[in-house]
Amino acid sequence: MRFVVATVAAAVVASPAFAAAQPADLLIRHATVIDVAKGRTLTDQAVAVRNGDIVAVGADSSVARRVSAKQTVDATGKFVMPGLWDMHVHFGGGTELIQENKDLLPIYVAYGITSVRDCAGDLSDSVIQWRSEVAAGSLLGPTIYTSGPKLEGYKPLWKGTIEVGTPAEVDAALDRLQSMKVDFVKITDNTLKPEIFEYAVKAAKKRGLKTSAHTPFALTIEQAAKDGLSSVEHLDYLIKAGSPAETSIAADYLAKKLTYGEASDKFVETFDASYAKAEYDRLAKLGLNVTPTLNMSRILAYLDREDHRNDTGLALMGPGLRKTYEWRVERAAKSTPEQVAARHKEYELSVKVLPMLRDAGIPILAGTDAGFLNSFNYPGIGLHDELQRYVEAGLTPREALASATITGPSFLGHSDRYGSLAKGKAADILILDANPLQDIAATRTIRGVVAKGQWFDRAALDRLLESVKAKAATAR
Repeated sequence: MRFVVATVAAAVVASPAFAAAQPADLLIRHATVIDVAKGRTLTDQAVAVRNGDIVAVGADSSVARRVSAKQTVDATGKFVMPGLWDMHVHFGGGTELIQENKDLLPIYVAYGITSVRDCAGDLSDSVIQWRSEVAAGSLLGPTIYTSGPKLEGYKPLWKGTIEVGTPAEVDAALDRLQSMKVDFVKITDNTLKPEIFEYAVKAAKKRGLKTSAHTPFALTIEQAAKDGLSSVEHLDYLIKAGSPAETSIAADYLAKKLTYGEASDKFVETFDASYAKAEYDRLAKLGLNVTPTLNMSRILAYLDREDHRNDTGLALMGPGLRKTYEWRVERAAKSTPEQVAARHKEYELSVKVLPMLRDAGIPILAGTDAGFLNSFNYPGIGLHDELQRYVEAGLTPREALASATITGPSFLGHSDRYGSLAKGKAADILILDANPLQDIAATRTIRGVVAKGQWFDRAALDRLLESVKAKAATAR
């Protein structure tokens, strides 16, 4: 009899129903969880968070019984998904704008962007410091992945670059970037010699570094991909790749028979869908990714038609950053009617190209190009606009969501921590009022954000935005 009683008692203690509840900082209950990878929803789910990690996900009745949380959020009727990634942002404009750039960080969180990829500017030291502070929890902002200063040729247009013109200088630059613990390497083509571009891509690949680039006109996109280029920034480079005359037009540009703008127009005029389809298939097999920055292209294309003076996002930008917008606006204002028509035509072609890239299997990285210089393309807001452009171009809402939640982490090698709501993943979470799998505009209906495990309800997010507005207004 004593043996039987002891056995029963041991079974009771070991039973999950009687086990000590698992501690959690936050428990989101009765949510509809969005599985972006499979394009499905799971109803009446619970998500438990502790110390910045997801520690349990599953049926509410099961998870709630096993978890004891400090704070509970009732998400009945709401949709819960991973935080968004903006894979192309910029911080810059000179050291006098360091604070204005830093003030942008809470905006990203307020709009549900929990990770960003900084694609170089002239404030790399500050950005790297912010990266550390955000990771440590001492600065509110999205997780930052940065290239540090980009590689360029001698006397480039852009400030804050590392100028290289020889293999030895490339090697030294890569040594410097690795000492800064950059997350990838950015290379642009303003003054960089094509052969040095190729050397830089190959050398970075040998070191295990991802590369992101504007490719030189003298190189085909396919050749850059064969060299090991990881991602092309901006969809217009894929228009170039879709022209059978890519090599000859580039040669005319290098021989100064064509201006940059004229060469770009030629790529649009000679674009061939059948040729492009075959080329995109080859680029996909080579592992090339693309960040379309489609919304930025649209903004610049239609500056002649659209008045941005009353944009909501303007109030969030400091006066110094707003002033950097003038360069592109003034340049666009000087365009001839023919140049304006060419801008429209290029954007209209871009819209057709995007689903071709999808069909070929080229991973699409959602990115905005938001930051200094890039007129009216606002941090935070811009990513929601970008996703809307993707759906307008023919991607499904699920495919658009995947570009902002799955492909970014995959590109940077962090799929183990991001891309879905699962045990062991980072607690970067959005709670939405509507289902973005049905209507991509639902990503804007943010009811709450969990960033690195920290909960912000709608009122807290509104306070973040009001604080940024107040700082911007005071600076003016």
